[in-house]
Amino acid sequence: MNQLPEKDLPPGRHRLLKEHLMTEIRQETQQDDETRTRRPWLRPALVAGAVAAVTAVTLTLAVPSSDGDSPVPPAAKGSPGVTQLLEDAALVAEHQDVPKVRDDQFTYIKSKEAWGVSERTCKAATAGPLQNREIWTSVDGRREGLLRSTGVGTLPVHPDPDSENFYRGWEKLPTDPDKMLAWLYKQNTSKEGYSDAYYAFKTATGLALQSILPPEVGAALYRAVAKIPGVVLVKDSVDAVGRHGTAVAFVHGKGTYRQELIFNSKTWLPLGTRFVQLKDVKSELDVGCNGVIKAGSVVAITAVLERAIVDKKDQRP
Repeated sequence: MNQLPEKDLPPGRHRLLKEHLMTEIRQETQQDDETRTRRPWLRPALVAGAVAAVTAVTLTLAVPSSDGDSPVPPAAKGSPGVTQLLEDAALVAEHQDVPKVRDDQFTYIKSKEAWGVSERTCKAATAGPLQNREIWTSVDGRREGLLRSTGVGTLPVHPDPDSENFYRGWEKLPTDPDKMLAWLYKQNTSKEGYSDAYYAFKTATGLALQSILPPEVGAALYRAVAKIPGVVLVKDSVDAVGRHGTAVAFVHGKGTYRQELIFNSKTWLPLGTRFVQLKDVKSELDVGCNGVIKAGSVVAITAVLERAIVDKKDQRP
């Protein structure tokens, strides 16, 4: 088994990336039965800001084209704080040492997560009960993996080579920030009414936390996020296990929600995500205060605890 090793960065920078989380937070009003037939992972389905259901689903990423003709979407010059944080994170990713990975191995990611509003309160609420999660994913996408979760128990992770959502697929992603940005914009395939910029940020957050990326791909990802219009800095955020950090975030839903990608403020390693409600929102579920979830409520939160390359599924580092 291979733990991702540590390596010192040049003076003035920080340690390598050693934590990732495979998770995605998505607001939707219905689940498509077609997505349940392939490789599962756990995610919350939020309805009007509250959790409606948790299902095992697949994220299929579009393979980047090799012709280089894709137009680069409009980019924004980020605030100095956003740009500096993401450049530090890019340098950390860029200088990590990655062991040689075999096709017959698995990526392993251990995390904790919570979602939904567990209290009927007229004040800002916290997310629901914290749940444990471990997932083993085939490096080449051709072998059955495994998901262990407090919420759904033990489930197989079915092989799905076409999805590109595994280590060998991530190796194919762009290493140029502008090409990565264009690729991120292409991921808005669901047409649910949100902006391309929101989907670019959402996809980037999923990649940063649900995958083990090659160094040059991880660096390009963070530098691309700095170019997404609307990305803001959150100076103090907290992950699912109480670790404080600095986050980059995207506000969407007409200023109603903020999705945060949290980094350790000293090492610039990603810690997890937080999904915060910024305005009072009515819920279709029997949660909140008289059906209203109050502004300031944390409706989803995650934290990465460990990641590694292991020789077989159900093996821990």
